[in-house]
Amino acid sequence: MARNKTIEDVGEDLLQNIVARLPALTFASAACVSRSWNCVCGRVLSRPKLSSACSVKPTLEAAFEEVANKVLSEPIRPQFAIACVNRFSLEEAKRLMTAKLSSKVPFIIGTSAGLIGRDAISGEFNENEQGMMLTVGFAPGLKVKSISLVQEPQPFMIDQFIADIKEFSTSISGCPSPSAIMMFGRAEGLMNVMEKLDNDMAPETVIVGACQFHCKHATYAAAYALVFVMDMNKPPGGAGETRFHAVLSSGLSPMGPTFKVVSAELFDDEDLGQWGLDLTGVREGPPGNFDRSKFPYEYIGVTKTRIHDDIVQKEAKWTTSLSFHCIIEEDEEDEYLYVTNLGVEVGDTYQYYYEDNSTIKSSVDSASNFLRSFKKRSVNGSDKSEVCGGLLFTCYSRGEELSGKPINPDANAFLERFPGVTLAGTTCDEEIGRGYLATQESQEPQSARVCLHRCSAVYFIISYTP
Repeated sequence: MARNKTIEDVGEDLLQNIVARLPALTFASAACVSRSWNCVCGRVLSRPKLSSACSVKPTLEAAFEEVANKVLSEPIRPQFAIACVNRFSLEEAKRLMTAKLSSKVPFIIGTSAGLIGRDAISGEFNENEQGMMLTVGFAPGLKVKSISLVQEPQPFMIDQFIADIKEFSTSISGCPSPSAIMMFGRAEGLMNVMEKLDNDMAPETVIVGACQFHCKHATYAAAYALVFVMDMNKPPGGAGETRFHAVLSSGLSPMGPTFKVVSAELFDDEDLGQWGLDLTGVREGPPGNFDRSKFPYEYIGVTKTRIHDDIVQKEAKWTTSLSFHCIIEEDEEDEYLYVTNLGVEVGDTYQYYYEDNSTIKSSVDSASNFLRSFKKRSVNGSDKSEVCGGLLFTCYSRGEELSGKPINPDANAFLERFPGVTLAGTTCDEEIGRGYLATQESQEPQSARVCLHRCSAVYFIISYTP
């Protein structure tokens, strides 16, 4: 008597074709059937994957159902999630996220100035001021953890925050610096955090993120970090290598001479509800006329030179950084400046900066050229890596009027180079992106590190090398 055939008689190729069409939850169940099925599912998800969707439904429940159904409609094992809900309750959104995703999946949830992504139903890519966006990601060979920066009931615990990151990274990879850090939080006080984080992490660690991203994750936290760490225990000969890249697109231009800070005093602005700095500066360089009333400046860029302990070289090292401060008020006659953020000392130098559309357009072109060269290397075989997804953090002042197209110009630069690759973005007030900008003080090739940007765009690109 002939034996009845069972599902075990299905060939692996056919089985792989079947499970590759399953939604995420059913796919996860299939991976638990047997060891052989788990191996087949592992081949389906051998590369990093990013899935994202937006919804403008009028209620949170409807919007969440729409985006969750979309991002989980294909096989994926979420290792991290980012949710952005505008004009909805963060607490309720957190409850929905917790119920839908595994409690082991680290996620960040907050609000921002705008959402950039594909509509869950129509598939159209657009920018919205309200609604919900959900992004889930899978990165084989890495582990991801959410770490919070505690603020209250005491001041920012920066040293503990960095120690937590190093401890997690060391426990997983054997190295205190992770592969990447994605930061989210409020701008107040975050400048000092970023400068300290920049100094304590190895140069290879990619750091990106968004300020004015109001999070709802843990009590008494001012900011959160999604920390990506390479797993030293991943099976040999298994998954390829997942890499992260940051691309910066600037939007500010300097003008006029440099000034040297001769006094810097803290003040508490009761009207604005924030701390700031009362600066006095003296002009450096040759004398000349500089009528500030003729320039649409809004910021100063402060160049600082500090000494810190280099964790890689294990020695003290001098570094130069550039930080941007919004001008609250100015007394031109007495050379007084009232600016946001702290961390400025006597002896630092500063220069006026303004938002420049020509600089934005030029930087968008430069970013586009970089993305084109990235793809060209992959196509020509000189670099076998492929782009698997991207996140975009861009200033709300950069919009379609700069490109004349309905799609955000920064997003469009990515979409034109990598059609079909998932891109999700958010607009914010300050963009986090670790990198360098040339100083204006010398003709020699000097560099100043920048972590917090204004009127810029920062791309976080995920690639994979087999």
